[in-house]
Amino acid sequence: MKICVLPGDGIGPEITAEAVRVLETLRGDGLNVELEYGLIGGCATDADGTPYPAATQKLAREADAVLLGAVGGPKWDNLARELRPERGLLGIRKDLGLFANLRPAILYPELANASTLKPEVVSGLDILIVRELTGDIYFGQPRGIEERDTEWGRQKVGWNTMIYAEEEIRRIGKVAFEAARKRGKKLCSVDKMNVLETTQLWRDIMTEIAKDYPDVELSHMLVDNAAMQLVRAPKQFDVMVTGNMFGDILSDEASMLTGSIGMLPSASLDANNKGLYEPSHGSAPDIAGKGIANPLATILSAAMLLRYSGNDESNAVRIENAVKKVLAQGYRTGDIYEPGTHKVGTREMSDAIIAAL
Repeated sequence: MKICVLPGDGIGPEITAEAVRVLETLRGDGLNVELEYGLIGGCATDADGTPYPAATQKLAREADAVLLGAVGGPKWDNLARELRPERGLLGIRKDLGLFANLRPAILYPELANASTLKPEVVSGLDILIVRELTGDIYFGQPRGIEERDTEWGRQKVGWNTMIYAEEEIRRIGKVAFEAARKRGKKLCSVDKMNVLETTQLWRDIMTEIAKDYPDVELSHMLVDNAAMQLVRAPKQFDVMVTGNMFGDILSDEASMLTGSIGMLPSASLDANNKGLYEPSHGSAPDIAGKGIANPLATILSAAMLLRYSGNDESNAVRIENAVKKVLAQGYRTGDIYEPGTHKVGTREMSDAIIAAL
């Protein structure tokens, strides 16, 4: 299995290095993987003048899976939009056809007190958010900023286009229904159909797909209510499916129910389960180079990589069980630390994972 490793910016290289150590530990037990490295994001713009260089495109296209750290940072905030690190992330998703983003939000029992919500509200939380990743307002055309005549006179106007084709909705719907079928057989589709025609189409297509999954209970919820319900009673959800923009916001909200976004992995898949795997958090430039970042989200992303792109459930479970064991032993990075536990840095946490393996 050929894995393209893209460490990226900020804490990306630190956390990616620890996930690679875990994969190399499994390689010592017979896991057959080959790792190749490339640049993406701000570091790629610095080196090659573009956040998604041709060499990285070639590596990513030829790989069976991509393991990515994080991109971005204030260093690049003033660049032209097409040169910003985030354009590299959007570019690779589009280039590889990674339309299905899977973001689990799982609260480990040992971290119940790390959540900002009461333990009884979040204890036992296990949600999967399925986000459409290559359409919606992030990619819709036309878009831009220009001067126009308005009711307030001549001034700058910015505009974007929210657009979904029927097939885009249908394919992400099928991914979500299949995921729900393997879990609690409950799927909540999130839209804003009372205002947006785009999401009226979304609701219509989801309702149509449901006829092929009579064993899955489909419900619909407006996005503003869904945001409230995630905080009020998150355990009512099993699988949630929504568009690109709503999914971006709701998955970050759900991540904080678990105590730290540093705990949550993600997978972005194409139609054949080739995927890009990355932590749900960002590049955290304020702590980069300090050796204190939580590597668990990236390590758990490596587990998802083995499960979905490698069809290797055994080693995926080994990694996940190692994480559970280390948390039970009391190891904590700063973002999940509480008195009475053992505070460790990035390398010490992955050392403990490797020892558990």
